[in-house]
Amino acid sequence: MQVSLGVDSLLLVGAVLALAAVFVSALVTRRSRRFRVPGALLFLALGMLFGDDGFNLISLDDAELVQNVGVVALLFIMLEGGLTTKPTDLKLAALPGILLATVGVVLTAGVTAAGVWLLLDVDLVTAGLIGAVVGSTDAAAVFSMMRTTPLPRRTAALLRVESGSNDPIAVMLTVGLIATYAQGASAGQWVGFALLQLLGGGIVGGAVGMVAVVLLRRMPLTVEGLYPITIAAFGALAYGLAVTFGASGFIAVYLTGVLVGALLPRQRRAILGFHEALANAAEIGLFLLLGLLVFPSQLPAVAIPALLAAAVLTFIARPFAVWTCTLGQGYRWRERSVLTIGGLKGAVPIVLATFPLTAGVTGADLIFDVVFFVVLVSVLIQGIALLPMIRRLGLATPQPAWAPVAAAMPLDGIEIDLVELHVTPDMAIGGQRLADLAIPDGSIVTTVVRHNEVIVPKGDTVIRTDDVLLITTQRTRDALQRLTAWARGER
Repeated sequence: MQVSLGVDSLLLVGAVLALAAVFVSALVTRRSRRFRVPGALLFLALGMLFGDDGFNLISLDDAELVQNVGVVALLFIMLEGGLTTKPTDLKLAALPGILLATVGVVLTAGVTAAGVWLLLDVDLVTAGLIGAVVGSTDAAAVFSMMRTTPLPRRTAALLRVESGSNDPIAVMLTVGLIATYAQGASAGQWVGFALLQLLGGGIVGGAVGMVAVVLLRRMPLTVEGLYPITIAAFGALAYGLAVTFGASGFIAVYLTGVLVGALLPRQRRAILGFHEALANAAEIGLFLLLGLLVFPSQLPAVAIPALLAAAVLTFIARPFAVWTCTLGQGYRWRERSVLTIGGLKGAVPIVLATFPLTAGVTGADLIFDVVFFVVLVSVLIQGIALLPMIRRLGLATPQPAWAPVAAAMPLDGIEIDLVELHVTPDMAIGGQRLADLAIPDGSIVTTVVRHNEVIVPKGDTVIRTDDVLLITTQRTRDALQRLTAWARGER
């Protein structure tokens, strides 16, 4: 007697795919010292290997299913991007980030479309859709890249703000072009559509984010593990409300994450740990699905057109958008070069390329194959070239933590928190005696954990890199920010 369910084989194959993706990515990263192969490329390759043109273990030809799954995955990727966007990132790069996320996407899409129309034998609608679909940088690829790449802080802040907020413009252009293809649209309708997407998404995201912060401050949860689940639900709520009103769900999700990450510092550790894992899982699953959807045997037929489109995008459209949107803002040519190469394409363009497929647009198969090829070229060339370029230009900097340096572990019943602080090489407190460090009022270092040794510190105890400091501090709203600034040597 045997009991089996229809989902059993799917779970088995899915587990094998996920484990293969993780361990192959880890192995290649470990072996590659000079050049770093992007994980997205490996996940795509594994999907193609197990798909119809490979081992044929999984057959997937449902573009609508991939589109729906992709939207859910992007929702959690965008939420994690918002949670890890620090307020200092917005202060450093708000203006150029917003310009690149709006004007930059339009410029990139327009120049790419013009180049495709001139170089390839396609109609204006096809050229416009190709340009619109590849117009934005990819949040999943960029956020993943920034976790391990020593980017200068200002450059990293700009890439984070741009990637977290530019997808809605690409979605708007793609959906608008498809609607124009199907039924026509006037200039006024385009303007109204854009305003509703941008302003509506911002209003809904701001409102949901503030409601989440107020509720969780006034009614703290008794179980710490409920915080990340609650935030995930608020993110989904922001997306659902925004799209119900015809606004951008992605802008709403991102802004909700930004507000929660900035205004709930005491729960940040539990929230970020869960959502970083969830975003990584969404990224892996999304790239695997997209790899399963494509037929590698069809790619050689579009190799030349796709390479031409990739060349226009990489060497003309993206540099033009970056240099235009950063004029007069103090960015040097070296930083602009890194911004150009760091604008990775990834899952978002491929997901958007399924829109013409599901809408029945003429030439949709060509659009999908060209976009997929362009993404492969972007991930392969830009992803591998970025780290050597940063080092060659002398811009490599110690990688700071995107979360606050200090993570609170609340002590119930008293107005005192125990704070855990990991000393990294970029911190100003490293190499100094504890007596020489003016720790903020209301805080005291109670324990130093060094490797497997626990030290009760004295005034002459020297703080070392990789130490973990346990700090007792009075429970105030800005305690973590003050300890973070102290550790980094900032005012």
